[in-house]
Amino acid sequence: MGKMSRLGNDLYNGHKSIDFVGRRGLFYAVSLVIVGLAIAALFVKPLNFGVEFRGGTEQKITVASGVDQADADDLREAIADAGIENAENPTVTTAGSDSLVLTTDTLSDEGDQQSEEVILDLFPDVDPEEDISVQKVGPSWGEEVAQRALLGIGVFLVIVVLFIGLYFREWKMSVGALVALFHDVAITIGVYALSGFQVTPAAVTGLLAILGFSLYDTVVVFDKIKENTTTLRKSTESYSDAANLAVNQTLVRSINTSIVALIPIGAILYVSAVQLGASSLQDLALAQFVGMGAGVYSSVFLAPRIVVHLKSRETEIVEQARRAKAKKRALADRYAAVPSFRENMPVMDRAEGEDAPSAAERAAARAEAARSDEGVETGNKAQASDDAMGKGRTAPVAQRPVSKSASSGRQQPARQSRSKRGKK
Repeated sequence: MGKMSRLGNDLYNGHKSIDFVGRRGLFYAVSLVIVGLAIAALFVKPLNFGVEFRGGTEQKITVASGVDQADADDLREAIADAGIENAENPTVTTAGSDSLVLTTDTLSDEGDQQSEEVILDLFPDVDPEEDISVQKVGPSWGEEVAQRALLGIGVFLVIVVLFIGLYFREWKMSVGALVALFHDVAITIGVYALSGFQVTPAAVTGLLAILGFSLYDTVVVFDKIKENTTTLRKSTESYSDAANLAVNQTLVRSINTSIVALIPIGAILYVSAVQLGASSLQDLALAQFVGMGAGVYSSVFLAPRIVVHLKSRETEIVEQARRAKAKKRALADRYAAVPSFRENMPVMDRAEGEDAPSAAERAAARAEAARSDEGVETGNKAQASDDAMGKGRTAPVAQRPVSKSASSGRQQPARQSRSKRGKK
């Protein structure tokens, strides 16, 4: 924990930095490959919609002696092997300690009778009149549920765009957040298709939940970017540098909150899928587990990169990048403006207790040295030396005669009456 704390502190203070923003091609390529594989999975193995979406027959069997997961597995295998039409891939889940729920495609009256016979063979003590209830769900109701789910997602996305646009006053951040959300949804749906789990209303609920979690993490990173970029003109950082620092500053926090959230969801997924068998809990847990993991990646690697990419073409951001680069170059060699030693360079000895010469005094001394080397007369019309003092710095042209002052002990412009100014 000590090393993690020191690492987090170094990342926050900028002593260590991971380049999340600068590697544009790498992170874009990784995201495109992952999303492409997720979309391809939908064509290889389409989503397995539950009875709530595609319609079907649901039978609830109450067993007075009690049931467990082994009974559910036995019933699922018996129904699948019975050769009943539209019951080739049944789903059986436990409902409490004394009930089983059998879900198949829509069965005919003959199919209902055949499935009832299979149930009575496995559970002889079940009364078909009182202990077996049949509910048929039409496909029209499933279509309505799907439309309502899509409507809910659409309303959510509109609210997201308005919120981010109004809060950050930056439409480019809304674009980055939407791309990150699409990334998370695509990966979640692809993994869901490969798993073969049924798409139920619980899965849709989990999808909406992970959209909120992903947005929350992205907004935290964006808020730190906004904080770091408010005083760019006064710093040596470009917009991309400040954004990358913001991602590093929130990295440890994102990892910690994700681990805390994923541990209980992973436990629910394991218990529901392994110990309890197919149930609505596993649908909810799988969507949240995959979506939260993808949300951490998109909020750290994808959303900030998109914002920086969109902002990098703004004139103000380009000018700030140039200023920051110039400031860094100037700070890299603090003695670049100090002239090299030359013959006849005046040396100013300081008396004991005298302060070091000021910047103006040093500039005057450099100007005098330049004029002495080039043989330029000191006068009102004297020209500046072509030789640059230091790197990118030239001595200014003297506007008045310069001579040594007895009071100050250094070269200073001589005072002239107004009638003599501008005359040789």
